[in-house]
Amino acid sequence: MKRIATVLSILCCLLLNAKSKVFAQNGRITDRNSIGWFNYFGTIKLKAKWSLHTEYQWRRVQIIKDWQQSLLRIGVNYQLNNDVQFRLGYAWAETFAYGDIPLNAFGKQFTEHRTYQMATINDKIGKVSLSHRFMLEQRWLGRYTSATDTKDDDFLFMNRMRYMIRGQIPLTKNATNPIYAAAYNEILIGFGKNVGENVFDQNRIGLLLGKTINNSFRIEAGYLNQIVQLGREVNNRNVFQYNNGVILNTYFNF
Repeated sequence: MKRIATVLSILCCLLLNAKSKVFAQNGRITDRNSIGWFNYFGTIKLKAKWSLHTEYQWRRVQIIKDWQQSLLRIGVNYQLNNDVQFRLGYAWAETFAYGDIPLNAFGKQFTEHRTYQMATINDKIGKVSLSHRFMLEQRWLGRYTSATDTKDDDFLFMNRMRYMIRGQIPLTKNATNPIYAAAYNEILIGFGKNVGENVFDQNRIGLLLGKTINNSFRIEAGYLNQIVQLGREVNNRNVFQYNNGVILNTYFNF
């Protein structure tokens, strides 16, 4: 636990430093969007300590009307003990030209490939279940060498680290199929030589109400707040997206 606390302290310092840089900027451009994230998470058990992770996230703008992003993620889990899990995996994302100022400078859809390494540490304080998720991502972002190109023809390599803390508390006394409330905060930090303006990449906050149906299925829904900083400037000004909306998560254990 002392090691966990040390790591968390370092990450908190990084978060505060990143946020101080963000809030110190003047004359930024803001882009506000209503979003809806509809997500599937599935775990397929292979052996006592090994399992497969499958995931698809259907991310929309104007709640459900238009595309924001399509994200497919797979991985292999190793359960060290009841409280610690490791994962290695791959993700494929298609990001669309949404909002007033798209992420891509030419206003086009682009592809992203990722490999990632993840560790999740669980803890409990009274009735509150806590989880700490640490992730490193190696990202290959598609880009266009010309505005006339119809498909991204080059890939830029970038690194990103992520930390998410989530708390969950039961609202009913039914231990088998409880209704619960959950909240989480995740900070995403870019690093490496190809990082542009967005060392602070994203911050996500979720407030959720969930229900465990049985040992194989649970569902949760609630509010999502996403802040995104673009990796480029527009008219020498930083651009921030403030995205708010709904999130729906479904979890399956096979």
